[in-house]
Amino acid sequence: MACFDNILLCTDSYKVTHHFQYPEGTTQVYSYFESRGGKFPTVTFFGLQYILKKWLVGKVVSEEKIQEAKELYKLHFASDIFNEDGWRYILKKHNGLIPLRIKAVPEGSVVPVKNVLFTVENTDPNVPWLTNWFETLLVQIWYPTTVATNSRAMKTIIAKYLSETADSMGGLPFKLHDFGFRGTSSVESAGIGGAAHLVNFVGTDTVASLVMARHYYGCEMAGFSIPAAEHSTITTWGKNHEKEAFANMLHKFPKGLVAVVSDSFDIFNACENVWGKELKDMVEKRGQSESTLVIRPDSGDPPEIVVKVLNILEKCFGSTINSKGYKMLPPYLRVIQGDGISYETLQGILDKVKENNWSSDNLVFGCGGSLLQKVHRDTQKFAFKCSYCVINGVGKDVFKAPITDPGKNSKKGKLTLELEDGTYVTRQGGTGNPEKDLLVPVFENGILLKEYTLDEIRKRAEVDEAK
Repeated sequence: MACFDNILLCTDSYKVTHHFQYPEGTTQVYSYFESRGGKFPTVTFFGLQYILKKWLVGKVVSEEKIQEAKELYKLHFASDIFNEDGWRYILKKHNGLIPLRIKAVPEGSVVPVKNVLFTVENTDPNVPWLTNWFETLLVQIWYPTTVATNSRAMKTIIAKYLSETADSMGGLPFKLHDFGFRGTSSVESAGIGGAAHLVNFVGTDTVASLVMARHYYGCEMAGFSIPAAEHSTITTWGKNHEKEAFANMLHKFPKGLVAVVSDSFDIFNACENVWGKELKDMVEKRGQSESTLVIRPDSGDPPEIVVKVLNILEKCFGSTINSKGYKMLPPYLRVIQGDGISYETLQGILDKVKENNWSSDNLVFGCGGSLLQKVHRDTQKFAFKCSYCVINGVGKDVFKAPITDPGKNSKKGKLTLELEDGTYVTRQGGTGNPEKDLLVPVFENGILLKEYTLDEIRKRAEVDEAK
């Protein structure tokens, strides 16, 4: 939105006053970003490139933006507290480019919590206050990183059950489909979070994520979908014409994958009598062209419903036993469960499916609010803190250590992220080896120094299926 394109207005109010607060003679402020812990033991780093390209690359300070900020903050604070001289200095000295240096772990990296993920420092000694001005924007990487982390955790669960019950892992990238667009707080959130999910999977109905991946991560087509029914396209036919509604889907989409929501009235009757008897010949004939009908239950207790649907479909269409000893529906028939899916529920469903001798390869899952919306900054306890400064030419390690919460202790000094015996380690206080530092320069003085494609990121974040 045009009203939000001014970075001088994209910060927390109290930061507008911070240029008055640093010690006299401060010329550098160096800060870092980390996950201090949380739900998952590792985080999948993603989204910084989007923030940099959208907000910081190129000339982002102008006379018009300075005037707009000056007027707004005068009303907001009822005083002339805004650092007009500082921003005007950036405009004149740096031609509106932002004099910061940012180093970050490569996107897609899976890093244990309590490690540095990126660092920020000013490159001009006259604007030390600038580093933490951008905390507000830069910390918003918590969202795509948390979504990517949650999505990858679900991928790990699905991979485990596929490795135990399926002949092939080939379908894994399609096993969790993004249904979350309507449940997000904005189109931008859907794009950012949806793109984060596409780090791990290639199934999505969140079109905004495709735009995001194309525009910011160089991926022409990041995700795929299939024709599918919603309740309105079934219920408008009326309860007594569900057969006709289902048949219409098979007629209109005679080849390929098609998904049909089947619980509008009675999911069990739909599977046993409508699909399993009245339309059985159509379903089987369609399968002769290597096409697949995906039946979607959308209500009830997922573990119980999924197994019952599989059993009914087996009764009507038969099943085979795969090389792992688990049952498979005919290749022209599959099930998608898109209701009640989350990291917390996924294992229970797959456990139940396995207990009943079904392969998880019969299933695809859809996930909405639990994927893109039911997360927050404290899911992984993300924080951005100052760890080093220069005052009157003397470097100084900076930290916080509140006696009321040791979990909020911060790191000290300049930081490096290194690998030691295959484990990520953050070196503090300038003790690290710069040659071993995994933090890559990605931004300096308005210029993007490193750009990642989604394909690169996906490879970095791949789940080790052997585990």
